[in-house]
Amino acid sequence: MIDDGSEDLFGGFWPFMRRFFLLFLPLWVYLLCWSAGLNILISAIIAGLSVSTVAIFEKIKIKNESRAE
Repeated sequence: MIDDGSEDLFGGFWPFMRRFFLLFLPLWVYLLCWSAGLNILISAIIAGLSVSTVAIFEKIKIKNESRAE
């Protein structure tokens, strides 16, 4: 069996990117909503909800990987 190593690279890259997204995604969403002219409170609520999208994506990714094995 030939191993190209790309799975190891992606496996090592995704945990770093997940932490990066969890840290900065709410800030980006908040600034985007704020610059669009939304109320500060609504912008903050939408930014807080954006964290759950990363968690949901991670849960789906783990579920798909477990089915593949």
